[in-house]
This record gives sequence, C-alpha cells and structure tokens, in this order.
Amino acid sequence: MRQGMTASSALRLEIIIIGLGLLALSLIFQPFHLTLFAVGSALVVLAALLNNLLPLAAPGVSARSVVTGGLIVALIFFVVVLVAIAAAHFYGAFFLKQPDSATYSGKSYYAATPFYLTSFYWVVAAIASALALTIACLVARRP
Repeated sequence: MRQGMTASSALRLEIIIIGLGLLALSLIFQPFHLTLFAVGSALVVLAALLNNLLPLAAPGVSARSVVTGGLIVALIFFVVVLVAIAAAHFYGAFFLKQPDSATYSGKSYYAATPFYLTSFYWVVAAIASALALTIACLVARRP
C-alpha cells in the first residue's frame, strides 16, 4: 500500500515553493543588473503557478497527485496563453482602426504573418495538447 509524502518531504516541497517566490522577488528588486530583473520576472510567474500546488504539500499526499496537479496547472497556463493571444488579435481586428496601407506602419502591418500562422502559437498549442493527453493517461491509469 502506498503511503505518500512524509512530513519532512511535504515541508521540503513547501519551503522550495515559497523560497522560489522569495528568490524571484529579491531578483526583481535588486538594483544591480537588468538581466537579473528579467530572470526574476520570469521566476515570479513560475512561482505564482507553483503556489497552486501548496495545498498538495501535505503529509500523506502522493507524489503522483502533486505531479498531476502540476500538469493541470501547466495545461491551464498554456490554454490561457492561447486564449490571450487570440483575444488580443480579435480586439485589434474589431475595435481598432486599421492602419493606412500607404504608410510604413501600414505596410508592415499588412505584411506581417497572422498570429495563427506563427510557430510560437502552434508550439504552445502542441504543448497544451501534449499536457492534456498526459493528464488523460495519468487519470485513466489511476489505481
């Protein structure tokens, strides 16, 4: 019979998650390097996503549950990225005045690749699909 995490491993997971958030904040507010600020900004997003796993950092919770929870949080993140990109495009298409094609900005606007043809969009969609498939397989094989 599987036991799950011990009290010390649950505490260790909790300290790692909270420590990552504190490290990210210290990197953001340090006055020395702009590169450290950029790293801290990315770590803040990661720490915010990992904070959703804090309720699972309890004794007796299986590591499989923590991994499944992390995959679900990652899936939600990637789906929200896709929806945000599409919403920004549709906002611009419906509510903003289209640029004049005789100007430089208009020429670059009309020559740009649509968002749904960029490789970034399809890589994010592929990651979201792979995460959904992985979660479905994990849930189907749950003991």
